[in-house]
Formats: sequence, structure tokens, C-alpha cells
Amino acid sequence: MPWIQRISRLSPFEKEGLYRILIPPSLYSRFRIDPLSLRNEKGERIVRFFCPRGDRTCLVEIKLPGSEHALYSIQLTDLNDFTQIDWDFLVVNDPGSPVFTTHIDQEGRDTLFGWASRNLAEEEKAVEAGLFPGQVTKGLGLTREVIHVLEFFCRIFDIKSMRLEALFYHNAITYERHGFSYFDEYAQMKRIHELFQPGKALFNKLDNSTPFRKPEFAHTVRGRSWAIHDGVLADIEDDVLDEGWASPVMYRMVGKPRGMVTFPDPVY
Repeated sequence: MPWIQRISRLSPFEKEGLYRILIPPSLYSRFRIDPLSLRNEKGERIVRFFCPRGDRTCLVEIKLPGSEHALYSIQLTDLNDFTQIDWDFLVVNDPGSPVFTTHIDQEGRDTLFGWASRNLAEEEKAVEAGLFPGQVTKGLGLTREVIHVLEFFCRIFDIKSMRLEALFYHNAITYERHGFSYFDEYAQMKRIHELFQPGKALFNKLDNSTPFRKPEFAHTVRGRSWAIHDGVLADIEDDVLDEGWASPVMYRMVGKPRGMVTFPDPVY
């Protein structure tokens, strides 16, 4: 039986004891969360575990009182191979930074991170504020620490590797810098880097035609990610990029990081 499903059969006390490993330790002190009771200074329970009995998925979430968006949210799912685990998503929001409603379009519909629809006015504000596609606030710079707690969790259960889908270009670059390799779309990622070089097809499409296609965006991870989110890949003819952006599936061997670099020495 896969590990998440096994853990889901334990008592709530035992499940929470294991899943609290997935909370980066820095969050306890930074936001004054009691690591035992998982309550704030007012005694309010602000950590939620969603792991119903028999389920193959677990969700750990921290949500501060009065905040619409979770401070921290991570979800894991069992794979058929018991030595692997799927890292479904990670959401980290800085509660002290401005909020941009890029997640809701002008009709009030969920944009699904901008893939179902877009709120261009809010996205333009987000670009100017230095955010990446898919963000509603700035993050907290926790990627390295999250990977550390994930590896610790995996070691406990002898899970050999973690897998994820990099929804955006900047996600893929960040994860490759942290020792993730590509199951697929490695050729896509390399080609994107090639075509953002001066004089190449993607570079030439950064013509100020939209707020997401500024010429200087060719040189940064954030800029490229916004241009790709804006559909720039569909505006060129290329055998490798003929279907536009495809989210890469990536993996990291526990204790054996081996990044496959597609953007050497990236500038964010």
C-alpha cells in the first residue's frame, strides 16, 4: 500500500504528528505558531491537515486569521510506484505584501493560475510589482527549506524520489537549480533558452506589443516566464515549440540532486 494511503489510516493525532514535518521550521518562529498546538498567540488553530482515511493525497495548510489566501499550502499524492511521491503543488504567500487578484478574472471566475482565463489589468500590476505569473502576492523564499523538509519526510519512509509538474517556466528553472531533472520537456526548455538569445525568434517577439513582452524580459527568468505566459511561444514557428508551452514533469532523487541546467547562471 502506498505511504500516504497508509498514513491516512492512522489516528488524527498520529497523522498530524507525521505531516507537521512538512511545515518549514522557520514559519513557526516567523509567524509565532506554537509547533505543538499549531495555534497562534491568540490560541487560534491556524494549521489544517486534510488527509481523510483511505485517501492517497494529503494537504497541509497554514492560513492566518483574516487572510483570504493561505500563508503556506503543500500537497502530496501517492504514485503507483511506492518509492516515488508526487509533489502536487506548493503555495507560499507573504501576508505583508500587496495582493493582486490575478486568480480571478473580470467575470469573477477562477483563472486557474491564468490558464483558463486572465485578468490582464491585475497581471500588469503584478508585473510592475515584481511578481511572477500565477502569484497573487510575493513569496517568502522558502523553496530550499521546503525541499529540505520534503527530503526528510521521504527518508523516513524510504521514498527514493519526488516528482512534480512545473506549471510555469520560472518554476522549472527554480527546480532545476535545486537538483531536479527532467522526465520530459528538456528539449523544450533548452530551445526556449536558445531562442531568447539576441537576434533569435523569441527575442525578436519581445517588441513592447504588450506589457508582458518588454525587450529586457529576454534576459531574466521572470521576464521570460511572463512572455511565455502571454503566449509568445505560439507566435513563432519552431519544430520543438510547435505546440506552445508544455509544463515539464521533473524529479529529484532523495539525497542525490542532479540538476539538468537549461538557463546557466540565471538572473531572476
